[in-house]
Amino acid sequence: MTDFNTINKQLTSMAEQFKTLAEQYTPKAPEVKFNKNGYEIRSEVLDLAKQFTEFEFSSKYMGFEQTVERDQEGRIVTKVGMPEVPGVDKVLETAEKFYNFINNK
Repeated sequence: MTDFNTINKQLTSMAEQFKTLAEQYTPKAPEVKFNKNGYEIRSEVLDLAKQFTEFEFSSKYMGFEQTVERDQEGRIVTKVGMPEVPGVDKVLETAEKFYNFINNK
């Protein structure tokens, strides 16, 4: 014979599980933010410039140049033309270009 307390505990447990599932699958309205402040805009532009600069360097790095020649004395001379690793100045320069583009309608 089943105890009433056991059945009550099982029903309570099932109700809690149902509540948890209902909360997970209930559609919620997305949070909409219409206006961004200046800091958010500049942060996004800086992030975009950083990504662009990294992509540009990666593209140049993939196609770096390596040449093998002989000098006047017949020795083999190897030259490797690697792209310069961009620093903060290059990222900020790119960000300024993007920001100026945004400001010019």
